[in-house]
Amino acid sequence: MMIGLKLKWLAAALLLLSSCASHPDVPSSSEKVNALPAIFPDYCNVTVPCNIAPLNFMLPAGEYEACVARLTTSDGQQQTFGDGVKVQIPVEQWHAMLAASKGSSVKVEVWGKKDGGWLAFRPFEIHVAKEPIDEYLSYRLIEPSYIVYDYMEIAQRNLTSFEETQIFNNKVSCDDPKGQCINCHSYQNYKTDNMLFHARVTRGGTVIVNDGKVSKVDLKRDNTISAGVYPAWHPSARLIAFSTNQTHQVFHTSHPNKVEVFDEASDLILYDVTTDSVSIVSNDPDLLEVFPTWSPDGRFLYYCKSVPLPEELLGKDIRSTYKKVQYNIYRRPFDVATHNFGDEELVYDAASHDKSATLPRISPDGRCLLFAEGQYGCFHIWHHDADIVCLPLGEGDPSPLDLSGLNCQGRAESYPTWSSSGRWIMCASRRDDGNYSRVYISYFNNGKAEKAFMLPQEDPEQNTYRLKSYNRPEFMVEPVRISVSEFSRVFK
Repeated sequence: MMIGLKLKWLAAALLLLSSCASHPDVPSSSEKVNALPAIFPDYCNVTVPCNIAPLNFMLPAGEYEACVARLTTSDGQQQTFGDGVKVQIPVEQWHAMLAASKGSSVKVEVWGKKDGGWLAFRPFEIHVAKEPIDEYLSYRLIEPSYIVYDYMEIAQRNLTSFEETQIFNNKVSCDDPKGQCINCHSYQNYKTDNMLFHARVTRGGTVIVNDGKVSKVDLKRDNTISAGVYPAWHPSARLIAFSTNQTHQVFHTSHPNKVEVFDEASDLILYDVTTDSVSIVSNDPDLLEVFPTWSPDGRFLYYCKSVPLPEELLGKDIRSTYKKVQYNIYRRPFDVATHNFGDEELVYDAASHDKSATLPRISPDGRCLLFAEGQYGCFHIWHHDADIVCLPLGEGDPSPLDLSGLNCQGRAESYPTWSSSGRWIMCASRRDDGNYSRVYISYFNNGKAEKAFMLPQEDPEQNTYRLKSYNRPEFMVEPVRISVSEFSRVFK
């Protein structure tokens, strides 16, 4: 009995010590500062899903000696956190605070120690939406350099925690010095029983998962200019739309955009997974067609198509024409029973505004068109003027919805994506340093995008010392359960 009591007292003491270590006291005296804290990432007054991972943050390490944060839920519960200049919140405690503040907000007070004294910053709120976010996210991790076939991986992240696992990497099945590129992971209806990704160069092909079964397919056919490139699964049928592209890149010596990626030719094809057959959707010999995407009901295929160059530029070198290449958004009606497409319809005339629209995505309710837009070209992730645009679908020329909370002026935003509920928008952004693209998420609230927040990490410094770009972020409602080794078998 005595031993048992001693063990209980010891456990209680250890719990108290750990509690003190993770929940420091707020400073007894401090100087008030009429400004929000300069935390990284910037989570001041953002709106987050009710199931998101902890929004850990930090004060600048070279400027501050310590940081303490007090979080107060809408029902008055309080917790303090701080370790050095970082605030890292245990997942279980964070989710309890979110649950207590769903539909309301968590108040955050931050103190920073500087030159031996404490500063008390103006409090801010983290608004907690009632709507959850899809639990999983996948992306390609790649250096923002031109060593295309160096180590790269497609990874998946649990958005409710910090768990990240690998879907595939380009070294597990490649021993050729030419290397292998992997890209363009895609899912049918946010699920992973039907998905794909591409492998290029060594043992190249498109890896397709059909009802959980893995195979590798060569999509280059006699009547296509290349294998399939940018994919889009039909929402209900075993059909995938692709573009086929002859893509090149050039490098600027002084231009701030650094890289220009362009197509010499591009068409649209439809791949039937069941019959392994490819049919042509559109192959205008004079114009470029790219970035297919389906409407949620599968009745329309949307895509981007270039406008004709001025006559005086026809046949000229790309150095003379690249700033004049602009894309509009079109769609074709589709009959799923016959696999026939109807006539082309213009949806958005970007060129009439001296703009170029790319990467269209239709909202799950079919009411909104989301896309990236810059002045020219089709590869906006390197264009500093590129923003995300959202238009209501309907008659006439609609006005863009307010996405100022998602976009960052003067930095590239690209690859917009809807969550399965349509309440969250995600994009890849170079807003932090101009070099690395990182994931930002925004709450889509009655036609307006609230202030975007960076993908949370367990260590808030992770997105500064992880020297990788997050490429093609895609929402998923479930994880990929096929192992890396199982995927690698189709390459052998």
